[in-house]
Formats: sequence, C-alpha cells, structure tokens
Amino acid sequence: MSASAPLIEVHDMSHSYTMAGETMTVLNSLSFTIDLGEFVAIIGPSGSGKSTLMNMLGCLDISDEGSYLLDGQEVRKLSDNKLATIRNEKIGFIFQNFNLLPKLSAIENVELPLIYRGLPHRERRQLAQEALIKVGLEDRMHHRPSELSGGQQQRVAIARAMAGSPPILLADEPTGALDTRTGQEVMQMIRELNKQGHTIILITHDLEIAKQAERIIRIQDGNLVEDRRNAG
Repeated sequence: MSASAPLIEVHDMSHSYTMAGETMTVLNSLSFTIDLGEFVAIIGPSGSGKSTLMNMLGCLDISDEGSYLLDGQEVRKLSDNKLATIRNEKIGFIFQNFNLLPKLSAIENVELPLIYRGLPHRERRQLAQEALIKVGLEDRMHHRPSELSGGQQQRVAIARAMAGSPPILLADEPTGALDTRTGQEVMQMIRELNKQGHTIILITHDLEIAKQAERIIRIQDGNLVEDRRNAG
C-alpha cells in the first residue's frame, strides 16, 4: 500500500439477507474511505445496517457485492484462514458486553489473541501486563471478570484489543453497558488510543458519543445518508 492510500476503501458495498422467503437489503451500495489514524463514528438507529457494516469492516462477514480494500487487500477474495489472520493482527475488537471468558483472569483474557498469533508465553505475558497497566488495572490483573466492575471489565476488553498493537480498533457500542461516568472514562481512553496512532471505528446509536469522533458516517435503512467532519 502506498503512503497516500486510505487504510480502508469501501466501494458500492451491498448486502442482503433472506428471511421467510423474503429478501431484505441491509446495506445498499455504500462507498467511503477511512485513513490511517482517523477516528470515525458510524451512527444509526437499530436496524439501520450499522452492525452489519461493522461485521464487514471487521472481516467477520463478506458482502454480497462491491469492494472492500483493507490495507490494499481485497477482502472479498481472501480465504477464511487469511481473514482470521487479518482479524487477529490488524483489528482489535471492543464489544458492548465485553466478551470476556469468565473462568480466565484479566491477564489471561488479554493474552488470548496473542496466543492465537503464536507469540511465546513470556512475550505475550509482558504485552498483556503492559496493556493492563495502560488502562489502570495493574492491581486487578489476576481477578476474574466476576470480581470486576463493568467499567473494569471494559478496560480489560480495551487492553485485550490493543495488546497486540493492531492498527484498527473497532468499538461496538463500547459504553452501552456502562453508567454515564464510567462511559465517559472509557471514551477518554479511546480518544487517547487514537492520539497514540490507532485508527478508531466506533459503532453507536448515540449522537453524543458520536460527536467525540473526528468524523461521523450516518447509516439509515442501509444507505449512507451523511459523511461529515465534526466541528469539534
């Protein structure tokens, strides 16, 4: 990829589902680009198609039509194994419900994607420790999720997402399960990660959350209806 090429290029992306014999268009010919280091919020109401778009951008699913270039690679042409490698190395996922394994400690949860990457134990343990220190959980590394507050669990999820230094962090309603104060703390952490160079793609239905991004892409009924820079 050349230095000037966007990190993400989406061209005429469309996707449909068939339910009870009826075909429903979920994404309708979407086109946009995202540059390395941007902080973009994708906003829309429930049923707008934003979650489907998140799955496409996260290489969790493949669109029916159109083109998706990630770091210069056409995603629709890649094998399942290659897609799994991209998810592990290039994309860190932060989910609304944390998605932590309950029987593992915080540090073991953070280590998981590093295990899949094939890193030796000592290296992945060090990276996991460093990530947990960055999110302020140095004294909670060996606690299980049930021993942590919701905000602390989301911090573990953020540490897990960033431990391997992926260029992209994909955050799906990261404050949805948190109270207002804790949600503000998590958003501050996400903004800091953006300042450190991570490309942030934030999926939300909340305009106040979206306003914290540099740019808003609004999805409605599967259509891209707005793509604008935030005034600040």
